[in-house]
Amino acid sequence: MNHLLSIESMDAAQIRAVLDLAHAMKTARRDPNAGRPLAGQVWGLIFSKSSTRTRVSFEVGIRELGGDVLFLAASEIQLGRGEPIKDTARVLGRMLDGAVIRTYAQADVEEFSVFSGIPTINALTDTEHPCQILADLQTIEAGRGSLQGLIVTFIGDGDCNVARSWMWAAERVGFELRIAAPKPFQPAPSFLAGFTPGRVRVTDDLADAARGAHVLYTDVWVSMGKESEQAFRLAQLAAYQIDEALIQSAAPGVFVMHCLPAYRGKEITAQAFELHAPTIFDQAENRLHAQKAVLQLLSHTRRPNRS
Repeated sequence: MNHLLSIESMDAAQIRAVLDLAHAMKTARRDPNAGRPLAGQVWGLIFSKSSTRTRVSFEVGIRELGGDVLFLAASEIQLGRGEPIKDTARVLGRMLDGAVIRTYAQADVEEFSVFSGIPTINALTDTEHPCQILADLQTIEAGRGSLQGLIVTFIGDGDCNVARSWMWAAERVGFELRIAAPKPFQPAPSFLAGFTPGRVRVTDDLADAARGAHVLYTDVWVSMGKESEQAFRLAQLAAYQIDEALIQSAAPGVFVMHCLPAYRGKEITAQAFELHAPTIFDQAENRLHAQKAVLQLLSHTRRPNRS
């Protein structure tokens, strides 16, 4: 694995390698004898979107692995004045050992990886959020002991970046994903055509999608960059909420998950959130461990000879 650009671009063995290492790193976090595979390396965090969990987990993770980190807000470097991403990439690729990018366009992350020649991590785009889903899979596997036979129900905007990464995770790992969303927020049939039949099921029937699920998962209804659609989104998604009655219809011991930030009273009730807060904040913590695993796996990527 030379980069982490998407779940779509990973195979089952690569996902398995990340999860195995993430579990080990969580156990050994405070071990003074833990390795420091990023020693002598400097990584850049290039963010066009605001962040709490992503920024903190990557900065802490890079430092815990022995590396140093630079935070570069896109608005404060020449990207914010219109410099092409490939030119920024060719400069930073000569100075940094890796880059973590949180931005809007998936094409920007992919172009950066090509022109920089250094390991590149997608820390969120409008297309995918692979780091989140790797941490989620770690959380579920730690709680259930296995991903075998898993049924995940994603509720809300079924065509957002998190939902798309969940779809690719279901395809790669081999579990069942149900998307419960109103018609305007369902993935296009042309996109769904690329998945194994029966792997991803899309419906506007929330009750049916939640029945017997092992995981009920939701995200904010108004993502960054979608603020102009707020009124329409709130109206369309109002019925797609995780509440106590929905939880009762799922499998016993269901995991209720939210990738945060959470807006209580919208995508999830306050009571449902607080009852399942231990799982939700395990998710948040596991961003650190899953991303450290990715960083370690990418730390051995050969840099090109630029002499």
